[in-house]
Amino acid sequence: MFTGIVTDQGEVLALQQDGDLRARIGTRYDVARIDIGASIACEGICLTVVDLGTAPRNWFDVQISAETVSKTNLSGWTVGTVINLERALKVGDELGGHIVSGHVDGVAEVVGLQPEGDSLRVRFRAPDALARFIAPKGSIALNGTSLTVNEVEGAEFGINFIPHTRAVTTWGTVALGDRVNLEVDTMARYVARLREWD
Repeated sequence: MFTGIVTDQGEVLALQQDGDLRARIGTRYDVARIDIGASIACEGICLTVVDLGTAPRNWFDVQISAETVSKTNLSGWTVGTVINLERALKVGDELGGHIVSGHVDGVAEVVGLQPEGDSLRVRFRAPDALARFIAPKGSIALNGTSLTVNEVEGAEFGINFIPHTRAVTTWGTVALGDRVNLEVDTMARYVARLREWD
């Protein structure tokens, strides 16, 4: 489990298709404190560490199934892509965002950018099947970042990014047409499922 509070911006150092896709991620994390088999959210995707190293910089490797590639924006990753990273939540850690599983529900598209004071209002279009899970003032995870929804109109919704969020995540370089990993709030998913049984 994660909180959606990004703690590092990693860089894709290598991609290799060998059965599954294998990615090497450069990081500022102390890899001596990461175990093989640990979960790290990479751009909001919960991935398992399969190897670690320190030369020429700290890095970890993850293996990614074809299913995960098909449901996320991973097909757009190239060497040099910068991604949001978050280590798994530990008992006793501060829950600063909201409960995030790292299981991406679909991919949204950036359809609007509007400066608002020092902040940036970004408008997204969600897949139609996920739109019913997105509510004004509700939580959502986009590229692994816990965010609050401002408004919803059909399958489109808006998020306001403050300067701090843009400085410490990949949201500082957001552009029209970007495809982003979307994870709906877990509670919204379960409430909708329970209503199906009424």
